Amino acid sequence: MMEQYWEFRKSLPKDTALLFRLGDFYEMFYDDAIECAPILGITLTKRSSYPMAGIPYHALSQYLPKLLSAGKKVAICEQDEIPKAGKLVKRSINRILTPGTMLEDSQLDSRSGSFIMAFNISKDYSLQASWMDLSSGEFYCADFSKPENFLSVLSALNPREILLPECGSEKWKSDETLMGWNAIFRSLADLRPVSLLPDYRFAPDYGENLVKELLGVANLSGFGFKANENVLGAAGALVFYVSENLRNKPQNISFLRKIATEKCLLIDAATQRNLEIFRTSSGLKEGSLLDAIDRTLTPTGARLLESYLASPTIEAEEIKRRQNIVWDFFNAPSESAELAEYLKNVRDIPRILGRLQNRIRSPRELGALLSSIVQIEPIKKVLKACLGCPEEKIENAFGDYSGLANYLSSALSDELPAKIQDGGAIRDGFDAELDNLRLMSRDSKTWLANLEREEQIATGIKNLRIKYNGAFGYFIEITKSNLNLVPPHYIRRQTMTNAERYTTEDLRKKEREILHSEVAAMEREDAIFTEVTENVLKYFSSLMKTSHALAEIDVFRGWAELARDWDYCRPEIDESGEIFIEDGRHPVVEQVLKKNGTSKTLAFVPNDTILSSGEEQIAIITGPNMAGKSTYIRQVALISLLAQTGCFVPAKSCKIGILDRIFSRVGASDELSKGNSTFMVEMNETANILNNATSRSLIILDEIGRGTSTYDGLSIAWGVVEYLHGKGNSGPKTLFATHYHELTRLEGALPRLVNYRIAVKEWNDEIIFIRKIEKGAADKSYGIQVARLAGLPREVIERAKEILSELEAEGFTMREHLALENKIKRKPSARKPQPDWESRQMSLF
Repeated sequence: MMEQYWEFRKSLPKDTALLFRLGDFYEMFYDDAIECAPILGITLTKRSSYPMAGIPYHALSQYLPKLLSAGKKVAICEQDEIPKAGKLVKRSINRILTPGTMLEDSQLDSRSGSFIMAFNISKDYSLQASWMDLSSGEFYCADFSKPENFLSVLSALNPREILLPECGSEKWKSDETLMGWNAIFRSLADLRPVSLLPDYRFAPDYGENLVKELLGVANLSGFGFKANENVLGAAGALVFYVSENLRNKPQNISFLRKIATEKCLLIDAATQRNLEIFRTSSGLKEGSLLDAIDRTLTPTGARLLESYLASPTIEAEEIKRRQNIVWDFFNAPSESAELAEYLKNVRDIPRILGRLQNRIRSPRELGALLSSIVQIEPIKKVLKACLGCPEEKIENAFGDYSGLANYLSSALSDELPAKIQDGGAIRDGFDAELDNLRLMSRDSKTWLANLEREEQIATGIKNLRIKYNGAFGYFIEITKSNLNLVPPHYIRRQTMTNAERYTTEDLRKKEREILHSEVAAMEREDAIFTEVTENVLKYFSSLMKTSHALAEIDVFRGWAELARDWDYCRPEIDESGEIFIEDGRHPVVEQVLKKNGTSKTLAFVPNDTILSSGEEQIAIITGPNMAGKSTYIRQVALISLLAQTGCFVPAKSCKIGILDRIFSRVGASDELSKGNSTFMVEMNETANILNNATSRSLIILDEIGRGTSTYDGLSIAWGVVEYLHGKGNSGPKTLFATHYHELTRLEGALPRLVNYRIAVKEWNDEIIFIRKIEKGAADKSYGIQVARLAGLPREVIERAKEILSELEAEGFTMREHLALENKIKRKPSARKPQPDWESRQMSLF
């Protein structure tokens, strides 16, 4: 057995732990045991001088995440046959588990994707990336010309594992000619597990051959690829790595789709973080935008919703298609409620099929599939009653599974075991041969019970028992106090401390019959289960199509419910370059206030927004802290984002001209481990915005320049505003919240800039936050009043007032700076060249 173990161990890399199946345990030996025992919190033992440690086979799912989190890969060596006395069991490594190739439900978050990504840089300094969710069968790739665009996708996908070329990635880290790509490679190891492959695994021709073989096609032109296209190198590296770990080609991958990033609304990593789209600043899903709009009832629906938020479309027709379905559900509340009851019983069809295709087969997976497909007919009936589309379209999208449902119902037992080896998965009456074998086994056990009673009477030993042991088979056990009553024809088999074990010729004969029938029944049931599984997988393509349709229905039904509950409106989508929001509200803050006990009607003060690339392009927003500036600018960005996913929005009415990107620079954070101060992070993010925005973009900026001295900060903020305005007739729509009141004077110099303020009321040296946006500039910051609300000691507040009065009396303000600015009287267009935002848009689209 140890020779067998070493044969497998030597075939694996050092960073891969081998779990070797021995009966009811997975055992680890030598270095694997020494390294993994403390990680798993289990006892390290010894046998014949070699270290070993083990875990129960049924508890594998509890221990695997610990090893993977510690950076270990895990090879599973299984027993390929039923153990037989005196014979070495056949074994094989049937899988290698890594963070990006896990399939088991217990190892995955059912409501989020589980992606593994590979990428490479070509000679023209563009980056080719490919990513796959092996659990659900998704496979994509894309070309990226800019690091910022790639980082948007990387942040949204949050892959669990990264594949890189071994030599190339090391060289890229220090290559300063890579125009920003090298920073990505330097930071990857800190963010997620990275696996290195030989560089030739990323060659386009090698990758093309692997992808063609996987998809079973002669060429990839039908998928939109040219021969030896660079991006196929990354796709091929993924196929190789996943196939190696599965010990087989992934059977549930049926397409490779190229993503056109220019057809998506891009949201960079900083904006995703600042807007708390997927997670809050504390890393929790609760309190994020995703959490606020998630009414999905199925795992596939939850993952599709996450995908919509990660890459909103810029195609008006697709947005309107989604809106139309949401509108149908919005106007059919009773049908939507009925649909919800059916969707609650729909399980994770793509991941079930993925496990079945890749040899991870459990009777309960088929049971879950059965419980899902029996919901299809009633779901179709409801959809035909409430959706404004032809019945044929619904039939084509959802298919007919009545025959498959009847087949599975007749084949599967009502109570299904976790593993086929446990027996009882196939229903009695489905297979005559299996029924006969089971009957033989049951009759044999009845015979054993009768034999036990007969031997008790014949020998006079009342506590005589017939038992079974895996090593000795069936035996008669007699306590030592009754050994004088043992008949002469009993054959001794084993001596115990308090008893003796015997057998007889009749018992030996019956034992062979019983074991034969049990083994034969297990083998027959396994064969039937395999046949049933193969028949189910004939429906693979149809079921995947149906699963996507169910996921869409789940998302859109949820959005309709959200719109009814929170009074959302259907936004108008066009190419106008305008944003008009009437009585807009923050989708997350509104719900948080409600949950905290505030009356829904008083929970949130709505505000209007008017922005236009060619008219009111830049809004300078002033007002005190805590008055609501940050909430307001964020809500405009979130409403715009939701509109381009197809979701209804928290407003009385809304019109959104399709955006190409949303940028934000809000909050204060540092990256001290990378040597970046708060101010440096702020400047990095601002530079990214200015270098990548177009006139179709939306930008929200909060307190630019606050991380340095007053003069420096104001100068930077001033320059940013002028740059965003540009020299042409339009520019990116911008909300600029600031405490630099001096910026409000730009309204007279820049024709597309408008001042707004957060209204407040003063009363007895107190301020009351109205939280209403109105035209005009704020005349005060009210910082001392806000400090009082925060609880600063009274002595500090009074002293601050005195100092403020002295400074104002001395004219210690920025007035001199502004006077000089007005004296020079140079318009922005006469200074150093400002960007022509229209030409930038033309170059990108």
